[in-house]
Amino acid sequence: MTSVLAFLAAALATFALADLRPRRRARTPLTGLIARLGARTNLKATTGLSGRIQAAGLDRATHEIVALQAGLAILTTLTALPLITAAPGRLGLALFLIAPLTGFALPELGLKRRADHRRRQIEAELPDVLDLLRVAIAAGLAPRRALAEVGRRHPGTLARELTRFAARTHLGEPVERALDHLQQRCPSHTIPPFVAALRRAERHGTPLGPTLHAQAAEARSQRAARRSEQAAKAAPKIQLVVALMLVPAVLLLIAAALVPSLGT
Repeated sequence: MTSVLAFLAAALATFALADLRPRRRARTPLTGLIARLGARTNLKATTGLSGRIQAAGLDRATHEIVALQAGLAILTTLTALPLITAAPGRLGLALFLIAPLTGFALPELGLKRRADHRRRQIEAELPDVLDLLRVAIAAGLAPRRALAEVGRRHPGTLARELTRFAARTHLGEPVERALDHLQQRCPSHTIPPFVAALRRAERHGTPLGPTLHAQAAEARSQRAARRSEQAAKAAPKIQLVVALMLVPAVLLLIAAALVPSLGT
């Protein structure tokens, strides 16, 4: 039992280490030690890891995440050794295989969780950002200047990515590459049409106003549909809380009021 608890505690600790902070480049000493340990294995990155790092909004090299994955795989295996040796039959072999896979997968789970969180934020912010961008362009600003101004004035994940895009193009990066980068860092199905409209405006000078208006209306409609769906899913949960907590509480109050009369 002690070995099981130790293994679970180590798994939770490594999951916390895998929960990388997008705005903090400095690593804790323990995280750095794990990464240095994993770097000695010379593991190769899994397919698409670079894109998943971008979708999570992290400014980290692929080899850093791979080193962390390998280090966590070694750590979970070493932590699980007492449990592995004490397990009967083939269970020990199964645990020996599961432990490193669990450690290796923890950073991937952290990346996925961050990407999902960013997707929800972007989809919630998109209608307002598109409206502001349309107004800025209608006021006479060039598309790139409008993107920079909206990104500077609007708080949120999508606005920060627009500011990042404007800064990259200002430093001389080709617009096509900067747009690819913007799309990678915004993991939502609503972003590719927006990026495509920006590409057309850059290549052919296509007016953005009507396209942005239509996309904002569509994004707002999808946001309303998502909120309605969330509200519909919340109703059974509320009913369950009422049934399990409020109803018994009311019955106890009624019983407490009836007990004195029953005694007489």
